[in-house]
Amino acid sequence: MIKQAIIPLAGLGTRLLPLTSVFAKELLPINGKPGIEYILDECINSGIKEIIFIISKKKEMIKKYFYNDKFYKEIIKKKKDKRIINEYKKILKYKKMVKFVYQNKPLGTGDAVLKTKKLIKEKYFLMLLPDDLIIKKNCSNSMIKIHNKYKSSVIASMTVNKNSVSRWGIFKLKKRLDKNNSLIEDVIEKPLIKKAPSNKAVIGRYILPKKIFNKLSKQKPGKGGEIHITDAIQKLIHENEKFIAHNFSGMYLDCGTMNGYIKSSLEISKL
Repeated sequence: MIKQAIIPLAGLGTRLLPLTSVFAKELLPINGKPGIEYILDECINSGIKEIIFIISKKKEMIKKYFYNDKFYKEIIKKKKDKRIINEYKKILKYKKMVKFVYQNKPLGTGDAVLKTKKLIKEKYFLMLLPDDLIIKKNCSNSMIKIHNKYKSSVIASMTVNKNSVSRWGIFKLKKRLDKNNSLIEDVIEKPLIKKAPSNKAVIGRYILPKKIFNKLSKQKPGKGGEIHITDAIQKLIHENEKFIAHNFSGMYLDCGTMNGYIKSSLEISKL
């Protein structure tokens, strides 16, 4: 069973400047609710029991969000506002589940994952990227069901426009397992349009094997001087580790850009 999830949160959110010059992007409200809470709720509703946040010293605001007890207790004592009481109870519920590790240098998603090595207990764990919001259907829950069926790693997949493949990690697919799931032969990070093996893109939900830590610990920096999770996944696939691309059925929203952030609020307000 998948019981642990990790969420990399150390990024500076430069695509959302100037908002992120003073505020953590993951706490920005999306239709009146902090973006990170949508991700937390997705985890909880998938049966996840422990969530590991990877933050940096510059993102201490996120930790304070869950550990601001004195502030809430003083406000509740004065006002006894039911809405505030309920919000505080919700944060206390989240706080019981979360742990924090630090990535103080921006060395890539692979390096962020490696920071959680000592905390991961089971053979597989879930990773969610907070910029990728998936609504209307719980993507993580669907992926866990696929993992349980095939006893393998799973990565969320979405068909993208062929002209935009150079923005994404792109799958080379090996064999179709059923309508929504295929075995992955390779993953290519941001290929040129002419060299892209498909238009099936990696979306920010992964069920990864604990053995990926061995690859990451020995991995040299790749593009941009960063340690990419894609490179470690490639090595495991080439060693016959089974990875499945899962075509999820929810609606994908990109919260990491200004236009995407605005669209996310509009779409969620319709639910």
